[in-house]
Amino acid sequence: MDVVNKLKENIYTVSKEDKSCIQCLECYDRNIYIGTKDATVQHLILTSSTKGDMSVGLTKIREGRARKLGSSNSVTQLRAVPLFNHLLVLWDRSVTALNMFSLEPVPALKKIQHVSLFEVCDSSLTSQATCVQMVTSSSRRKVLLIHVVGVDRWEVVKEVSLLQDPVALAVDGATLCLATSDRYLLCDIQTGSCEELFPHNHSRQYVIVTSLGQGEFLLNGPEYLGMFVMKMGICQRPPLQWPQEVLGAGVCFPYILSLQPELLSVYSMLDQQRKQTVSLNGFVPILHGRVEEALLLLEGAQSHRPLDSYKELQKAITCLAGFAHFYQEGFSQARDLFIKGELDPREIIRLYPDICLSVDFQSHLDQINKGRDLQVLEKEDRNKFHRYLAFLGDFLRAVKGTEQGLKCSKEVDSTLLRLYIEMEDGEKLQQLVAFPNNCSLDLCVPLLEQSQRFFALGSLYESHGMLNDAIWVKITDGFYKDSSCSDVYGHIVRTLSQLRDKDTVWEFADLILQRNQETGVQIFTKRPPDGQFETPDVLTLLEKFPLALIFYLEYLIHDLNSEVESHHNRLALAYVTQMLQKEDETDSNVRVTRGKLQQLLWESKFYNISTVYDSIKSTTLHPEKAILLGRAGEHCQALQMLVHEEKDLQAAEAYCCRAVQDQGSQFRQVHLLTLLQIYLSSKDLTGAAVDLLNNHPQVFALEKVLQLLPESWSVQLVSQFLIGSLRENFHQRQMGRLQQALARAELLRHKVIWVMDKEQNCSVCQRDLTEPHFARNPQGELMHTGCMGHSAL
Repeated sequence: MDVVNKLKENIYTVSKEDKSCIQCLECYDRNIYIGTKDATVQHLILTSSTKGDMSVGLTKIREGRARKLGSSNSVTQLRAVPLFNHLLVLWDRSVTALNMFSLEPVPALKKIQHVSLFEVCDSSLTSQATCVQMVTSSSRRKVLLIHVVGVDRWEVVKEVSLLQDPVALAVDGATLCLATSDRYLLCDIQTGSCEELFPHNHSRQYVIVTSLGQGEFLLNGPEYLGMFVMKMGICQRPPLQWPQEVLGAGVCFPYILSLQPELLSVYSMLDQQRKQTVSLNGFVPILHGRVEEALLLLEGAQSHRPLDSYKELQKAITCLAGFAHFYQEGFSQARDLFIKGELDPREIIRLYPDICLSVDFQSHLDQINKGRDLQVLEKEDRNKFHRYLAFLGDFLRAVKGTEQGLKCSKEVDSTLLRLYIEMEDGEKLQQLVAFPNNCSLDLCVPLLEQSQRFFALGSLYESHGMLNDAIWVKITDGFYKDSSCSDVYGHIVRTLSQLRDKDTVWEFADLILQRNQETGVQIFTKRPPDGQFETPDVLTLLEKFPLALIFYLEYLIHDLNSEVESHHNRLALAYVTQMLQKEDETDSNVRVTRGKLQQLLWESKFYNISTVYDSIKSTTLHPEKAILLGRAGEHCQALQMLVHEEKDLQAAEAYCCRAVQDQGSQFRQVHLLTLLQIYLSSKDLTGAAVDLLNNHPQVFALEKVLQLLPESWSVQLVSQFLIGSLRENFHQRQMGRLQQALARAELLRHKVIWVMDKEQNCSVCQRDLTEPHFARNPQGELMHTGCMGHSAL
């Protein structure tokens, strides 16, 4: 309104009788540009309060610069190009470029003459980030010119011929929509092709061509219809039914603004209905309840009322404006106004009689009949009523936890619970009851029981610190059925794992472990670091739950890095017990457990070898016994067991590699020689001995192997091993020589660098020493090797 009043003042400054001095407007951000009838461009700047608030009453107008273009002729069009800070002006049939802020001409851009209309493409829609496109209509020829506009240049890149002169045009990307004297056309800038849309009566109606963006245009069509036309030439929206005297139109998505004599109408693009009308006679808005006008009047009376009284009155009127939007389904505006006006949430809650749980609230607003309207709406239009329910949830969530909502937090949370049950929104219901809340148990418990939301009821008890009453324990017993949650058991475990009340944990842990040991043990393994229970107490509890005991011992050793010998002994023995209880050794669980046991025996340094060995000595767990013998230093005995007891030659060979994993190749050779001797001591293992030699020719020392081989073996039998071993020895010698050569080269390189750094000269020829080879005379002076014969001279 301040902007309009400022424009109105400009009208009267030129001539009290000439009310049409403003010919065109252009806006960008907080800048407004006015083109007048007397060839003047005026710059106005919107300023805000020190807090940056641009709301009604706090925005002010500051006059910027003005520029007089000439002595006559009107400024016809203004277009801002913020990418280059250009303001393009159509005056006297010429397009001129001015600086947006100083209004000084841009020297590099010479005016474009003989222009009747022009339009600028939105720079965000062009493929070039450093320029924009401009379309001009020639006043001399029936042609459109496509210009590329840069910061210091503009040039014509294309011409589009027409059959008639355009009277209005708009551009969106590569599509141009224009009106001639009797019809509307669509033109493709790139191809130059034109498509006729429909005729119009220029003598009886104003021609309107406006771009809506996304390749859509708004046209003033026949029969006084606002037609939405896509760039493909089709309509995807129903037309607007507007009056005959529409003078112009603009878009502010999702609304269309149409200008009529002394009226401004606002239409919705979604349902094509008129939503608001503003009178331009005296600039007074016409709204339901006239609350916006009341706010403006209140702003004017601010200085005449006490501050507290003014603020209270402002809040009251703001809330009334919110109710006006509320009953017109303007829910977003209503929510913002209710929050701004600090409306007591109970004033909204009480409008929903079937949702409201609070009865001891005295309203300060006369909205009783409106509440009854919602009751009727619930019966007559269920879909519309659900939109009002969605608004209630949106508003209450917005104020929950704020100062506005904390004044009645019990009513807010209880109403949200009732609302989520009504709308069958189980996810939001669970989020509400699972976190700290102020729901009234007296009101909410019966609701949850009636709707059979027993899991949510248990969570509600839990969030209020009443774990012993948590109903989800009875759900796991099958006492209650609740299909809303499929993981009640997991929830109980997660809850107990975070609970610091040890008595409650001990009370429920036994029951939970009886249901599922693998999940139940997480009560102890998922606890926070500062909430751990005493390990001996947990181990005592888990003695009757062998699977849970294994998981807990694994947690102690692998996660907490326990070095307690009893923990490692106990885990190994638990693995052994679990394996021996399974008769089928091919069972996948047995294989997994056996792998864990072997890994523990290989890697752990803290178990007692003799204790574990005694537990499996009489069993068939030969690989495990071999590992224990190896850990005790009895490698030969371990290999004997793998070869003769387990009869697994691959395991024996793998043992030789694993047993010396961190000790180097020398120890591996010793173990492989021991394994070779075991093979050679049995006639049945001759083939295994040959395979062992052939598989590791690079490891065995040739001379040691030859001492062990029986005299009866032929050279052909071990030829593959001999060839491989000789090749390996030869390779190693060659590699040694190569390394020595590289070392000598590196030493020589360092000598060269040393000589170069000292900038030494030959004592004979006085030239620089630039080669790695040099000599010294008896006095220690350096010289080229080629100068040695001249040094005696």
